Amino acid sequence: MTAPTLFAPEVPAATTAAGPRPAPAPGISFTVYGLPAPQGSKRHVGNGVMIESSKKVKPWRQDVKQAALDAVAGLADWTPLDGPLVASMVFTFARPKGHYRTGRNAHLLRDSAPARPHGMPDLSKILRSTEDALKGIVWADDARVVGYARLGKFYAGTDVPDVLSMPGCAIRVWPFDEAVSG
Repeated sequence: MTAPTLFAPEVPAATTAAGPRPAPAPGISFTVYGLPAPQGSKRHVGNGVMIESSKKVKPWRQDVKQAALDAVAGLADWTPLDGPLVASMVFTFARPKGHYRTGRNAHLLRDSAPARPHGMPDLSKILRSTEDALKGIVWADDARVVGYARLGKFYAGTDVPDVLSMPGCAIRVWPFDEAVSG
């Protein structure tokens, strides 16, 4: 895991249709390593008890919570962010072996290999499981997030900012300044 950092996000010149403009104020940035898992549906097991249908979501949430706790532990007098927030979550996945050629060209991608993951897991579901894991640690509630400056699924090693060299997620959160963004 990388060390937590406070950062001043780059502020675009104007608000665009692509999303809200972040406030020029410090936020928090950290990395979670592990396989991002979707928040699936819950199933009823009796007596009003509901459990997660996905066995992978619990380890992912634990990884996210631990990375968040480690990040805020290094910050003096940290309290969960409240008020309108902007976030960035870049999820990284390992590329399947079938995307590579064989034999002496096994290190090269096939021409037909997709540039980005476009199958399971569903982006909105991995986002939901990650947002829920940050509640009470990074933010007071995920309902405070008013927009995402960056959100996506990528393959490891892609030359894109915040894409990791192994499965995981790069997370950044900062206050949203309505006066600046309009």
